[in-house]
Amino acid sequence: MVTANDRLRVARRRTASLTHPGECLTRQELAELVNAWVWDHRHTKVEATANYIGKLEQGVIRWPGTLYREAFRAIFGVSTDSELGFVNARSRRAAVKLDNVKRKQFIHNALGVGALVLGEPLAALLGDSEPTPIPARVGATDIEQIRTATREFKSWGATYGGGLVREPAIGQLRWSAGLLEATCPDRLRPELHSAVGHLATTAGYLTEDVNAQDEARRVYHFALACAEQAKDWPLRAEILSSMTKQAVRAGQPDEGLTLAEQALVRSDRLTAAGRALLHADRGRALAKMRRVNEALTAIGTADEHFAHFTPDNEPPVMDYYSAARHAHLTGQPLVDLAILGHHDPGKATDRLTAAAAGHAADHLCARAICLTKLASLTMATGDPLQAAAIGHAALDIACTIRSRRAAEELRELAHYAAPHQHLDEVAHLRHRIATLICTDSP
Repeated sequence: MVTANDRLRVARRRTASLTHPGECLTRQELAELVNAWVWDHRHTKVEATANYIGKLEQGVIRWPGTLYREAFRAIFGVSTDSELGFVNARSRRAAVKLDNVKRKQFIHNALGVGALVLGEPLAALLGDSEPTPIPARVGATDIEQIRTATREFKSWGATYGGGLVREPAIGQLRWSAGLLEATCPDRLRPELHSAVGHLATTAGYLTEDVNAQDEARRVYHFALACAEQAKDWPLRAEILSSMTKQAVRAGQPDEGLTLAEQALVRSDRLTAAGRALLHADRGRALAKMRRVNEALTAIGTADEHFAHFTPDNEPPVMDYYSAARHAHLTGQPLVDLAILGHHDPGKATDRLTAAAAGHAADHLCARAICLTKLASLTMATGDPLQAAAIGHAALDIACTIRSRRAAEELRELAHYAAPHQHLDEVAHLRHRIATLICTDSP
C-alpha cells in the first residue's frame, strides 16, 4: 500500500507562496524552485513538474534523485532527507530478514531483464518517476550517444517490429529533444539537430508501425524541422520519403506524390540512394493513382539512379538502403499495376523474389512484408497453391514480430485468397492469418 508523504506536504503548506500573499506554496511553485536551485547551484537542467511533486506527496515516489533531495533540503531548511519523509526503499528492503525475503514473489518482465516484486504498486516501480536531468551543455559525446541509440532502435525495429521498440524510442526522443535547448557550440549545433532529427525519423517509423498515425505525423514534422534547421538534405529526403509512404498507405496517393516531389527539390544535393528512393516512392504513388506510364517511368528513373549506388558514399541516414531494399520498393508499385492488369506480373515477381532473398536475417519485418506481398501477387495472378506456400513462409516470420504493417499485408493476402478457399492449403493459410491477426490485435 502506498503511504502518503505527509512530511513533505506539511513542509510545503507551511511555506508561504511567492506570488499569492497569505497562501501556501503551490506544487508548481515548488517545482520551479527546485529547478532553479539545481540550475543555480549544480549548473544542471532538471524538469520537475507539479505532477512530480504530487507523486512525491502521494508517496508513489519515495526516494527522489540526489539533486532533487539537495534542492528540497535547501528550500525547506532541513539537514536530513528523513525530515521531509524521503525513504530509500532499497536500503530498507536490504535490512528485511531473510525469511521475509523468501516469502516475496517475483515476476520477470517480457524482456527477461530484472524483476518486479509482486504486491508492490506498479506505479511506484515503473510509473511517473523523476525526470532524467538534461545536461546544461551538449558536446560531441552527447551527439554520438543519440546516434548510437538511433542505430539500436532501427536495428530492433527491423528485427522485431515497432511493437517492441516504439515506447523506448519515443522516451529517448523526448529527452533528446530537450538537448536542443541546452548550450551547444555553434560548430556542433547542426550535428545536434541532425542527430535528433534522425532519431525522430526512426521513432516516427516505429510509431506508425503500431498504427499511432497522428502521433507519427507529429513526430515526422518535428524531424523535418530538425533536418531543415540543420540544412541536412539527405535527412530531409528520408523524412519526406517516410511521410510519402504513410500517405500512400492511408489511401492518399496524391498527397504522397506531392511529398515525394517536394523531397526531390535540389536533388543534386542527394546521393544515388536518396534519388532512387524518392523516385521509387513516386512510382508507388503514381501506381496507386493508376497513372501507369508515369509510374513505370518513375521506376525506370529509380533504377537509373540506383545503378550509381555505392554504399561507402551514402550518409548514415541511408545505411539501410541496399539492392534488396531497392528491389522491394520498386517491386511494390509493379505489384499494384500487375494486380490491376496493367503490367506483367513476372517482373514484379522477379523483384520481390530477389528482395525476399536479399533481406538479411536481422531485417525480418521487411522480409515478412516482402514475402506476403509476393504471396498476394501470386494468389491474384498465378497459382494459388504456390501462393499459399509463400504465404505460410511469410507467416512463419510474421508470428515472431509485432508490426502493423505486416498485419495489414496479411489482411490483404487473406482478401486475395478468399476466392480460392475451397483449396485446403489456402483455407489453412486464411485460418492462420485470422488467428495471428486476432491474437496480435490490441
